[in-house]
Amino acid sequence: MRNLIVSSLVSLDGVHADPQSWVGDYFDQQAVEESLAVLLDSDALLMGRNTYTYFAPAWSSPSGPYLERINDMPKYVFSSTLTAANWNNTTIIPGDPAPAVRELKEQGDGHLMIYGYGRLAQTLLEHGLVDQLNFVINPVMAGSGTTLSRPGKRTNLRLVSATERRNGVITLSYTNA
Repeated sequence: MRNLIVSSLVSLDGVHADPQSWVGDYFDQQAVEESLAVLLDSDALLMGRNTYTYFAPAWSSPSGPYLERINDMPKYVFSSTLTAANWNNTTIIPGDPAPAVRELKEQGDGHLMIYGYGRLAQTLLEHGLVDQLNFVINPVMAGSGTTLSRPGKRTNLRLVSATERRNGVITLSYTNA
């Protein structure tokens, strides 16, 4: 059975949206190597419509092993409004993502991967479908943006590991408690 891994870049003040505007040099060669290693153990990339509309134009022209892997692997977009996907190996799945992800977890051997902590990841965590939640905390205060918290939603987590990179970035890995 596949594991679902959610990995999100986060600032010290809890912002996870638009990391390209604040992550800067913290996403260094070590980060690329670590991300590629996890991606090579993954069978598919899952995303919501917003992530798809950001990633598809930016990542659909392979340049290097990381983007080549993403372009080669199956991608599943969960959206009730998107009707066509132009990015190769992309399937749109409308409706409730929980049953579809349960089914995807039953297929294949590698991980399922979600980048970011948007609505899709939060919904799947609430349904107990996330096996590992990685917050990659960057030593920068973003100052504004979408934060990790959702009003009225409480989810208890259990720390699995904490690792530090040479540049001060800390990765906290959790599972559902």
